[in-house]
Amino acid sequence: MIPNMNPGQMKKLMQQMGIKNTEVPATRVVIESSEGNLIVENPSVTMIEMGGQKTLQIMGDIHEEKVGENNKKAHKQEGEQSDVELVMEKARCSKEDAEKALKQSNGDIVEAIMLAEKE
Repeated sequence: MIPNMNPGQMKKLMQQMGIKNTEVPATRVVIESSEGNLIVENPSVTMIEMGGQKTLQIMGDIHEEKVGENNKKAHKQEGEQSDVELVMEKARCSKEDAEKALKQSNGDIVEAIMLAEKE
């Protein structure tokens, strides 16, 4: 148990132990997951570095946001768009050819690239 210490003594002890605290000037923190998001409003964020590892301590007003179908569709469309761009780049083909190849390959990017290269 640590006896009553003032903040200055605590900071000096932490420095001796190789622990570094840094305040992060965050205005909002979002933790995304497949089931929803945790939103931290008015956060107080501290980055703690010790032994080469960094951890974040986050405090604030927390609320949960469930992922709706609209969000899932938007993420799927973003992924499909990046797939099209990747096929276009690798196969050096048009957007239409890339979309057609992805449809024929049921979304398999490698197969789509090979199909688009043949056309």
